[in-house]
Amino acid sequence: MSSPASKRPRRRGPRLTKAEVAEMFARFKALNPKPTTELEFSTPYELLVAVTLSAQATDVGVNKATRRLFPVANTPQAIAALGVEGLAPYVATINFHRTKAANVVAMAKQLIELHGGEVPRDRESLEALPGVGRKTANVVLNTAFGELAMAVDTHIFRVSNRTGLAPGANVREVEDRLLKAVPPEYLHDAHHWLILHGRYICKARRPDCPHCPISDLCRYPDKTPESAVTK
Repeated sequence: MSSPASKRPRRRGPRLTKAEVAEMFARFKALNPKPTTELEFSTPYELLVAVTLSAQATDVGVNKATRRLFPVANTPQAIAALGVEGLAPYVATINFHRTKAANVVAMAKQLIELHGGEVPRDRESLEALPGVGRKTANVVLNTAFGELAMAVDTHIFRVSNRTGLAPGANVREVEDRLLKAVPPEYLHDAHHWLILHGRYICKARRPDCPHCPISDLCRYPDKTPESAVTK
């Protein structure tokens, strides 16, 4: 005869189990089989420019700027020819646009001088470009070249910590843990699923827990009640 203690539900730890992680991404895939970035681009170079411009800016705002810019200049040669003064008006609506314009022009010149005008496919060369850090390099490697890289932005950092998927004290710690935690078959698209989940469901101020497809798996202790969600 089983004891009362054996009938108690197993206490869940602070991190998702392997089975729960697999279930999380299976649900994400079922809802969105082919996720991608919301930044608009048609070449690796356009993606590199868009991601560089997107730091501390919204994808919507960047897309508005690049819709004006890319028909005029969408190659390193054309951007270099514009120069900072020529580029700045196209990106004037984006935060820190002067600094970003300077970085994008310097990046274009370096691509021409060192890479024949092509976007390199290795992390070291990407991170050596002006204005390009680890996150930007990861986005380009993953989205433009299909590499299994994980770009951790504020959304992914929040979702990884809240849910118990891959909690960490800083973005590099979260990145390393995600690369180990996410099943290989989901790793290529995990970056996009997690960003979209953080952007539209697991929002910073008030997560939409009642409409979250993984709420039953999530370890977040302060889930938003249905009564608190704006109809």
